[in-house]
Amino acid sequence: MKQKVTALLMDWHTRFNTRQMPWKGEKDPYKIWLSEIILQQTRVEQGMGYYEKFIATYPTIKELANANDEAVFKLWEGLGYYNRCKNLLYTARFIATNYNGRFPNDYETIVSLKGIGPYTAAAIASFAFNLPYAVVDGNVFRVLSRLFAIDTPIDGTEGKKQFSLLAQEVLDKNNAALYNQAIMDFGATVCKPANPQCNTCHLQSVCMAYSKTLVNKLPVKEKVLLKKNRWFYYFIIQHKDSVLVEKRTTRDIWENLYEFYLLETREQIIWNENSVQEWLFQLLGIEKPAVQSISSLQKQQLTHQLIKGQFIKVIISSIPKNLLKAQWQPLKDLKQLAFPKFINQYLEEKVN
Repeated sequence: MKQKVTALLMDWHTRFNTRQMPWKGEKDPYKIWLSEIILQQTRVEQGMGYYEKFIATYPTIKELANANDEAVFKLWEGLGYYNRCKNLLYTARFIATNYNGRFPNDYETIVSLKGIGPYTAAAIASFAFNLPYAVVDGNVFRVLSRLFAIDTPIDGTEGKKQFSLLAQEVLDKNNAALYNQAIMDFGATVCKPANPQCNTCHLQSVCMAYSKTLVNKLPVKEKVLLKKNRWFYYFIIQHKDSVLVEKRTTRDIWENLYEFYLLETREQIIWNENSVQEWLFQLLGIEKPAVQSISSLQKQQLTHQLIKGQFIKVIISSIPKNLLKAQWQPLKDLKQLAFPKFINQYLEEKVN
């Protein structure tokens, strides 16, 4: 399984990966380091411009080390988290002084530098020197949790250890740079958080989450309760006289209660018939469902969080293969299941 995953990821990267970024394929450790520091708390789209300005102004680590503090901070302006910039300057000067401006080429030394953690060190070691270290960022957590159907929370100590070990096992150790780029790009463009391209995914055949209909539930975060605002989109998928239901089993609100097929997102999504059909096709392989209704915005205030969302009812003519083993509840028996208030309010409104 792991070897198949590795081979398919590399094949996807070679044949289908068209994602472009100014630092992609870069071998200069200074430029790789700079891009990773900029992207630590910054979206790629925003970070590109800053990266290009930094490289144009300070093309080498020695030039950055010799720069005036205020000039560097001015160039950093707008990126926030200024401690990153302070560490950038400190480490540039440390390398200039102790390594004659040459970036160290072994992982242990790289990770010991100020402002460089395990992820950034792995990125520099693999991309610049092709050393066999797997990068583990949000994209990698998501891809691995879905491919192997792992529900260990990715933000807990156990999860971080488990996924780091798995990432190292799946890594193509002879082509670490290409592999790390492949899995990160795959997570960013195919195995996306709320809108994964499952139906056309090159790794669908080995994805355990897809075969078990768990894509929408993974990855799991244990700190989900800290969220103050959550968007719940419930898909009421009806086939003949039955609807798809699931039981909430994670440690979260409404544990052990039933719900319809759920998509939870950080931001609001504006749904229409086309976007509903596209999402269901990509995620579940449902072709041309009849979109019967998209509800108005629903809200429920809990003690520490506000739940907002909508109910989207669709009718399907046949059940996709990956949903055959799911729980299909007869409409007439829905009242026998325990639903959370958020869902019951909607159901009562539809009945009345």
